[in-house]
Amino acid sequence: MEKVVKSEQEWRAELTPEQYHVLREAGTERPGTGELLDNVETGDYLCAACGSLLFRSDTKFDAHCGWPSFTDPANTEHVTLLEDSSHGMLRTEVRCATCDSHLGHVFPDGPGESGDRYCMNSLSLRFRRAE
Repeated sequence: MEKVVKSEQEWRAELTPEQYHVLREAGTERPGTGELLDNVETGDYLCAACGSLLFRSDTKFDAHCGWPSFTDPANTEHVTLLEDSSHGMLRTEVRCATCDSHLGHVFPDGPGESGDRYCMNSLSLRFRRAE
């Protein structure tokens, strides 16, 4: 996998201000506001910054948390997990392994075999419908 490296000026030129805040500054969109939260179409979820495949629609579920949630990444090599101790708690941050953009967090309270809930920002994702 080839890494995508750009200057912050290049990222600012390519992303909306809201996307830049989430993807490059590790921000979070308000719960319940993301356009992909209620998406039930079949397809893939890509990194909004670089287009790397992150999640598939068959792993998406309604976690009632206010953000799109998935049980597993499409390929574990496409995501990087980092310890995050901000906000006075210990969490696991999820970043795109291709471009190092912030996507969201993973929590150990999901359904399925892994028991994981990948809680992602809609602004971090781009949806590609299955053909």
